[in-house]
Amino acid sequence: MAANRGVVYLEPGKVEVQNIDYPKMQSPNGKPIEHGVILKVVSTNICGSDQHMVRGRTTAPAGMVLGHEITGEVIEKGKDVEFLDIGDLVSVPFNVACGRCRTCKEGHTGVCLHVNDDRAGGAYGYVDMGGWVGGQAHYVMVPYADFNLLKFPDRDRAMSKIRDLTMLSDILPTGFHGALNAGVGVGSTTYVAGAGPVGLAAAASARLLGAAVVMIGDFNPQRLEHARKMGFVPIDLSQHDRLGEQIAEVVGQPQVDGAIDAVGFEAVGHGGKEQPAVVLNQMMDITREAGSIGIPGLYVTEDPGATEKAAQSGNLSLRFGLGWAKAHSFHTGQTPVVRYNRQLMQAILHDRLNIAEIVNAQVISLEDAAQGYQQFDSGVASKFVLDPHGMLGAA
Repeated sequence: MAANRGVVYLEPGKVEVQNIDYPKMQSPNGKPIEHGVILKVVSTNICGSDQHMVRGRTTAPAGMVLGHEITGEVIEKGKDVEFLDIGDLVSVPFNVACGRCRTCKEGHTGVCLHVNDDRAGGAYGYVDMGGWVGGQAHYVMVPYADFNLLKFPDRDRAMSKIRDLTMLSDILPTGFHGALNAGVGVGSTTYVAGAGPVGLAAAASARLLGAAVVMIGDFNPQRLEHARKMGFVPIDLSQHDRLGEQIAEVVGQPQVDGAIDAVGFEAVGHGGKEQPAVVLNQMMDITREAGSIGIPGLYVTEDPGATEKAAQSGNLSLRFGLGWAKAHSFHTGQTPVVRYNRQLMQAILHDRLNIAEIVNAQVISLEDAAQGYQQFDSGVASKFVLDPHGMLGAA
């Protein structure tokens, strides 16, 4: 049995790469399973959602192995796995889903009813998501493998684009889900809040869907400059407190067809003060009547670090009456990755979507994960990809 190491959350602001148990074919409650596989992790990414936990903004327990963005090679499989073979290279949706319950059969794999004893929905290495061990490690176990895993059709071709394909586990489908839910189509005017990796993935998705103009708003000058280089229209939120006026300078009117919130509950307003509802309220202000708002940004039921008491239990000061009066559609929740990842894989393999360049993917070793977390938290315009076995460097 090979040794295993993984990124472990210790306390707010601190993670460490430690020796961890080699994965077993069993559920978090110890029940043996035969529908799973063990993967040798080829790549695994640091996500903004991980940062929420590491900052102490959730109830994540010390000792949790992090990581829900996983690409790997099948090295062991249970006897109930029929359609995957040893050596297959696969993308792992961050949703843990059974494929058998009512919501999974309806395509809502982000709220699977069977993989979490406490509530609907499961994920690897994430608080309140069922206790599934994370994949920022050398090896990880994936349940319900036939349903969950996306097999790459050609290993050599996949490895040649592995920096792009590693984004299929979360941020690319998440950005695409946000763009679709914002009603983006040919000729749309679109605004994306947040120029981090998910915001850039949403912007890239909007462009893929035919948007005429894609604006990205942020306070971070480095991220805005990178967005500009990638062909999006940067909106510097530090220069103005009236977003509609900034949008009017670009499209001639203070509204857009659809908006995407890629920021979530740690949003800040002018002056640097945290205002967890500020982005959602801005979305309602700038989105046209009968328009749609996609919300791939994370909102939580418990936020112990919130500055507003109500927000500590997930209650936000929304101007919901405005959204109601304008007949807006709101779309929230975990992205059902399996709904989109095959199509997006094809877009990558056929050179329609250079997502690694768009999110500025930076490959680092697993042992350097703590430094990657620190740099990402400082606001650098990069997406950090961990390379546990040196396979990306070789590719």
